[in-house]
Amino acid sequence: MKALLFDFDGLILDTETPEFEAWSALYQQHGQELSPELWGQFVGGDGASNFDPAVYLQTLAGTSLSPEDLRQQARRLAGAQILLQRPRPQMGETLAAAQALGFRLAVVSSSPRAWVEGHLQRLQLLSAFERLICREDVAPGRAKPHPDLYQKALKEMNLDPSQALVFEDSPNGALAGLRAGLPVAFVPNPLTARLAAPQGVRQLPTLPGAALADLWEACKADFESGF
Repeated sequence: MKALLFDFDGLILDTETPEFEAWSALYQQHGQELSPELWGQFVGGDGASNFDPAVYLQTLAGTSLSPEDLRQQARRLAGAQILLQRPRPQMGETLAAAQALGFRLAVVSSSPRAWVEGHLQRLQLLSAFERLICREDVAPGRAKPHPDLYQKALKEMNLDPSQALVFEDSPNGALAGLRAGLPVAFVPNPLTARLAAPQGVRQLPTLPGAALADLWEACKADFESGF
């Protein structure tokens, strides 16, 4: 193994739980309910779903609602909570172990580069990563669960799929890694723990920290037997 490829939202920083909670609060204000399973259609990447929570709420509650106003309210509610978030448990220890082992590191995200880079800089983690591969680096509509972002990372880093391990927190992200031929360690956050992980991934309760060195062979075995 030469490289580790990390998702961003929900894995390095849990932005996904605050976003879901913000939208859930808006749905409740209008007498509706937003299920984790419905939200899970695009968690980690919207390449397989056209679900729009603002338009869906408008459809349920009445056309007098403005989708753009709803999006602004959700961004405001979620944004305040996201700024209070720290890196996911064991993130710092995992990066330190990876660097000690000489692994190359990259972030591979369906989110815009400015979002990813801004938060990594705020968390003082940006310098740990050799590359950021983000939404703008693939064609529109080809975010996760399509494999394009991971294929782009492999190409830019001159890696074979057998030389890298993916860390993901969402089913869409995990599928993207698997479809690119990469073994995947699945580390759900409080929201994505309610969603079914795809076959062929090694599910972990937290990021591995100092146990990183023992993870590679287990993830390879799961990939080869399950996908």
